[in-house]
Amino acid sequence: MAILSQEQAQAILQKVLSFSTADECQATLSGRSAGNIRYARNAVSTAGKSDNVSLAVESRFGKRAGVATCNQFDDATLKRCVQRAEETARLAPEDPEYMPLLGPQQYLTPNAFAASTAADTADARAQAAADSIALCEARKLTAAGFLENSSSFRALRNSKGLQAYQPDTYVDFSVTVRTADGLGSGYAVADFTDVKQFDAKVLTERAASKAAGSVGARAIEPGKYTVILEPAALVSDEGLLNNLMYSLDARSADEGRSFLSKKGGGTKKGEKLFDERVTIYTDPTNPAAPSSVFDGEGLPVKRINWINKGKVDNLYYSRYWAQKNNVAPTPFPGNFIMEGGTQSLEEMIKSTQKGILVTRLWYIRGVDPQTLLFTGLTRDGTFYIENGQVKFPVKNLRFNESPVIMLNNLETIGKQQRLGGNLVPPLKIRDFTFTSLSDAV
Repeated sequence: MAILSQEQAQAILQKVLSFSTADECQATLSGRSAGNIRYARNAVSTAGKSDNVSLAVESRFGKRAGVATCNQFDDATLKRCVQRAEETARLAPEDPEYMPLLGPQQYLTPNAFAASTAADTADARAQAAADSIALCEARKLTAAGFLENSSSFRALRNSKGLQAYQPDTYVDFSVTVRTADGLGSGYAVADFTDVKQFDAKVLTERAASKAAGSVGARAIEPGKYTVILEPAALVSDEGLLNNLMYSLDARSADEGRSFLSKKGGGTKKGEKLFDERVTIYTDPTNPAAPSSVFDGEGLPVKRINWINKGKVDNLYYSRYWAQKNNVAPTPFPGNFIMEGGTQSLEEMIKSTQKGILVTRLWYIRGVDPQTLLFTGLTRDGTFYIENGQVKFPVKNLRFNESPVIMLNNLETIGKQQRLGGNLVPPLKIRDFTFTSLSDAV
C-alpha cells in the first residue's frame, strides 16, 4: 500500500474531509517504499526494505490550528484522527501569522517518476554492492557504501477545493574507498531519478582512483589558492551552494539578519552581487533533475530565477510575508540549477597552472550570516595541481570562505552534474582561503 495512485489517494482524502466539522481542513497523504543495502570493509552489513503510508490532518477554527496523524485508513481510524486534530485546534493559541488555506491551483505536469526505479529489486542492489566491493578487493582497497532506491508519492486535498498529487522516484548512492593502511581516501556520490542511469562500477572506480592517489599526502602552507571544487564540494553535506540558496529568504533580509540586508533598511534584491556568469534557477520539470511541482501548502512551484547573470532576481517569500509586503509568494524550491559551461573536470585541471583540486567539503558551519561566511574542511581526496597536471596529494585543510566572495572570484564554470537532486557544475575559484592544516584523512 506504500504507493497509492492519484485516484486511491484522493478517495481517502475526500473521505477524511467528509468527517471534518472545522472551519478549514487540509489533509496530506504521503507514502514511501524504499530498499537499501549498506556495506563496509568490503562486506555487506545491512540490507532492508521499508514501506509506509501516513496521513496528516490539519483542522482550523478561526486562527487556531491542530494536527493529528495516523497510518491506518479504516473509517473509524480516519474519524478519530480528524477528531484529535479538531480537539487540538480548539486548545491551541491563535496563530499571529495565520494564512487561510489555498483554493484550487494549477500545477505543472510532474515528470519525477521512473517505473524502472520503482521496480528495482533487492537482487539488483546486491549486485551493485558486489560490483563495488569486487572492484576494490582487486585493487587491495576497502569500500564502504550505501545504496537506496525509493518510490514515493504525496497528495493534498483541502476544504477550499485544492487537490494535488505527485509520484517520485529516487536513487541515492555514495561510496568511500580507503587504502589498506587507512591513509588514502576517495569518495564518489550520485543520485538519479531513473535507476537505469546508475552504474556502481563507474562511481566506485572514481572513488578508488582518488583513494590510491591520495597516499603520502604532503603538507602545504595555508593561504589563498586557486581551487577546483567538484560538485560534491559544493552541494553535499550542506555545501556552500546549498547554504547560499537557503539564505535567499526575504524575511531575514527585511529584518536585517542576512547578507542581503541593506544598512538602514531594505534588501539587495535586484542588485548584482555575483559574477555575471552566475545564473541559478528552479525548474521542477527539468528532465535531468525533476522535483516537486507543489510545496507543503499546495502552492505551485514553477520555473523561477533566483540569481540571473549575477543579479539577485528573487527571494523566498512565505505566504504570510508576501501578503505583508504586497508581493506574490515564492515557494521554497525542490531543486536548484546552476548554469554550467562546456569544460570537463579534466579540461579544467589542464588549464590550471597552480591550484588545489577538492573532492569534497564537510563539517561546514556558519560563522557570520551577514557576510555568509562559512568554515569547514576538505576530505576524501585533496590534490595539488601544477602545470595542468595533478602532481601530488595534499593534507586536508580548513577553509574560511563565503559563497558570495567565491562566486565573485570565478575563473571557470564546468559542465553541469546532478547531485542532491540539483544540477551543479564544478567551479574553478581564485583566492579561496585556507586557514590551517588538518591531519584527518
